[in-house]
Amino acid sequence: MHVVVVGAGSLGSLLGGLLAREHRVTLVGRDPHVSAIHDHGLRVTGVVDTTVHPDAETTAPARCDLALVTTKAFDTASAAATLADTDTGCVLSLQNGLGNESLLRDRLDCPVLAGTCTYGARRSDPGVVAYTGEGTITVGDPDGGPSAWADRVADAFDAAGLDATASDEMPRLLWRKLAVNVGINATTALARTENGALVDGPAGPVAAAAARETATVARSEGIDLADETATDAVDRVARNTRANRSSMLQDIDAQRRTEVDAIVGPVADHAEPTPVASTLAGLLRAWETERGLR
Repeated sequence: MHVVVVGAGSLGSLLGGLLAREHRVTLVGRDPHVSAIHDHGLRVTGVVDTTVHPDAETTAPARCDLALVTTKAFDTASAAATLADTDTGCVLSLQNGLGNESLLRDRLDCPVLAGTCTYGARRSDPGVVAYTGEGTITVGDPDGGPSAWADRVADAFDAAGLDATASDEMPRLLWRKLAVNVGINATTALARTENGALVDGPAGPVAAAAARETATVARSEGIDLADETATDAVDRVARNTRANRSSMLQDIDAQRRTEVDAIVGPVADHAEPTPVASTLAGLLRAWETERGLR
């Protein structure tokens, strides 16, 4: 399978690197990361220590079997534009937040899958990505139900040694993923701490409360997500990715715009009372405003 990864940041580089052990992979990103991979290969460190040699470009190729979108949520429209002239069999979004799949469907003439991913990754130097935590990947139709493409994608990921499954329950899984991201990303970004600090530290109850609020909002939208399911998911991911610095914390560290609107916004801005999520969103938005990032 020819897999194009649009958004060769931390997660995109890791997944593309691991997939390149079995499949043809093209990483689409920016220099100097792309140039370093082109010249020397992609070095994966941490859980797996290897160097792989995927293609690396700043534009998408003419065709591919699967386009894996791992950009920030606010760059989804740009990712769709990048793929506009590519003959793509299927697109899989492994992005944070809600609504990315709808935008991709509106702009691309191919099947679009939704996915969840709990692999931990951190990109530092050009051409290098750290594999900081093993996880799982689940793919499926964003509206739920069976999908032949989801089965094919999961099989292709499995063949490359990734723990992947297809599911017909993606709406519920996307909200569970949102609960994890609201709990982990926002809390660790504001506390400036690695994921593992949520397991036993004082920030843990904050993350759990944010996850429960997410479950409340999900239920108000007709999604069957119990509070315990949401909090257990936060705890499990935090334990499995103890050493990982969440994507939102990496953005804070680099003084970049965060995904607060796509991740925390659907909960904080909902009609349901969500005091913890609203506080987290307010603080993150204030940080962005102070730095001219909003």
